[in-house]
Amino acid sequence: MKRGTLYRKLLLYFLIVIVLSLASVGVFSYVISSKELDVLAKDQMVQIVNNSAHHTDLYLKAYERATVSLLTNMDVKRFIDLPQDRGEYEFYDYRNQIRDYSAEPVFIRSPEIAAIYIISFNGNAVYYFRDFSPATFSKEEVNDQLTYFRENTFRKGTLSILNYSLYNKVRINNRIQEENMLTIARQIRGLKSVDPQGVLAIEFRASDLSALWQGIDLGENGYFFIVDDKGEMIYHPQSEKIGAVVSDSLMEKIKESDLHSFEDNEDGTDRMYMSRKSDFSGWHLVVSKPVAELRKPISNIRTTTIIVGGFTLVVALWFAFRFSKSITGPIRILKNGMRKTEKGNWEMIPLPPRRDEITELMMRYNIMVNRLSELIEEVYQVQLKNKEIQIERQKAEFQSLQLQINPHFLYNSMETIICYAVIQDSEEISEIVQSLAYMLRYSSQTNLEEITVVNELKHVMYFLVVLRHRIGHPFEIDIALDSQYLLYHMVRLTLQPLVENVFQHAFPNGVENYHYVRIAGGEKDDTFWISVEDNGAGMPEETLAELNAKLNKNRLVDEEVDENGKRNGIGILNVHRRIQMVFGDQYGLRIESQLDHGTKMLMIMPLSVKTVNKSAERSN
Repeated sequence: MKRGTLYRKLLLYFLIVIVLSLASVGVFSYVISSKELDVLAKDQMVQIVNNSAHHTDLYLKAYERATVSLLTNMDVKRFIDLPQDRGEYEFYDYRNQIRDYSAEPVFIRSPEIAAIYIISFNGNAVYYFRDFSPATFSKEEVNDQLTYFRENTFRKGTLSILNYSLYNKVRINNRIQEENMLTIARQIRGLKSVDPQGVLAIEFRASDLSALWQGIDLGENGYFFIVDDKGEMIYHPQSEKIGAVVSDSLMEKIKESDLHSFEDNEDGTDRMYMSRKSDFSGWHLVVSKPVAELRKPISNIRTTTIIVGGFTLVVALWFAFRFSKSITGPIRILKNGMRKTEKGNWEMIPLPPRRDEITELMMRYNIMVNRLSELIEEVYQVQLKNKEIQIERQKAEFQSLQLQINPHFLYNSMETIICYAVIQDSEEISEIVQSLAYMLRYSSQTNLEEITVVNELKHVMYFLVVLRHRIGHPFEIDIALDSQYLLYHMVRLTLQPLVENVFQHAFPNGVENYHYVRIAGGEKDDTFWISVEDNGAGMPEETLAELNAKLNKNRLVDEEVDENGKRNGIGILNVHRRIQMVFGDQYGLRIESQLDHGTKMLMIMPLSVKTVNKSAERSN
């Protein structure tokens, strides 16, 4: 593995997690905020249109009420019934009566009204204006006015609101009036018929109605306007556009989108429109705002999200860099120290200033190195004195440590720690490191004195904790030992190598659910035995015979590896010899195996006096 590979992987995983998290949060918040702002903008436009329509209808209904006194006035009804050949005196009498008793009171009650006129279908017409004396029109002009009103009003007497004015056609002092006026008109009956016989009209200044809409705030480039069914502009904040006709395409969209927004292009600018048709006036009240202005808050959110996300990414990467270095740095130091140890250079590694599980692991490693160097020195001294048995014992203790601190096993364990550091919290790391620390501490006690079975089982359990993380799923060993055997004595560091040998050789294709490893024990003929049995690959007869031949030599064997880098059962031979060194040559390992049917390894030990006495005490 190249130097720095683990560090790059860890940093890459952090980068992926951070980018995915920031991107998910940013996109999610941006999409949700955009939708909510769109809804708020549309709700605002709907509220403006509804309020404008409501107040406009109330205002127009006030003008409608102003016509009630005229509709019920008898002089007005009699004037409507005047024949076409009426007398001049009679005409002027009715005109004065209507002016004094009907028109003037209306002008007084409603200062906004600028003109009142009545035109009968017989061609008789009277005109009253607030600002000047009654005017007269030619017979042709009266007929034109009557034709227009009959075409634009209803026979049932319903009120019509028209963008039409006679006020602007009156010449006063050789000057034509130029004010924007609106007209409320309706057909009325006389006394002689139930059918309409004339038209009553009231004119008022559009500026008075426009005051209702001046306070509508639609931003810098938004505006509110009103058009009638013909597309003629009734109101617009730009006075020069009043009376203009909107385009056919825009008018068609306005008619079809009652309280529904739509977009259209005006003078090269994309704008959003919201319209509503007034039930009273029949006008279309429309709110318009530029799409860019509506989207401005969304654009601000996008920009803010990008800036904050970028800043957060830089800070998170800095912390990821520091965190990665804090994990991979000590592990790299430990790995380099192990490589030196493999070469026989027994140097201690420097400890970081902090105190955590990895630091404890490094401390145990230093203890191990110190003990190993001491053992080597003792081995050299024994060699000088030619004490072959003493040399063999020290070598056994040395190899027992090496078996427990197998560099390959520790390297794989470090890889597991790194992976869990990336994808999970620190709970798994703590569990692995604590297990390794216990195994190192247990292994550092290099004497071959007898210890209890329960201590060896505990050592195996910690080994299984680390192994579970290496193979990716839990694996349970069947402990078929009666509780009375837990305090029996056996040789230190003999049970775990046998269990590890099972996972190295018995399951060459990986551990499956049907695989099992069983540890059992018992007494027979003044001996105490413990077995490790599996249902793995087993071994051929020739391999078993070769292994038994090596066991019969009663010698420690130097470790050898095959072409795949695996030990060829050397740990089993040394376990056998160390049992013999403690209890005698008549004890040790017995191996039974059959190809494809598993292997059973039995450690035969004496039923010592101490063990028997303790068993008797427990039974009493």
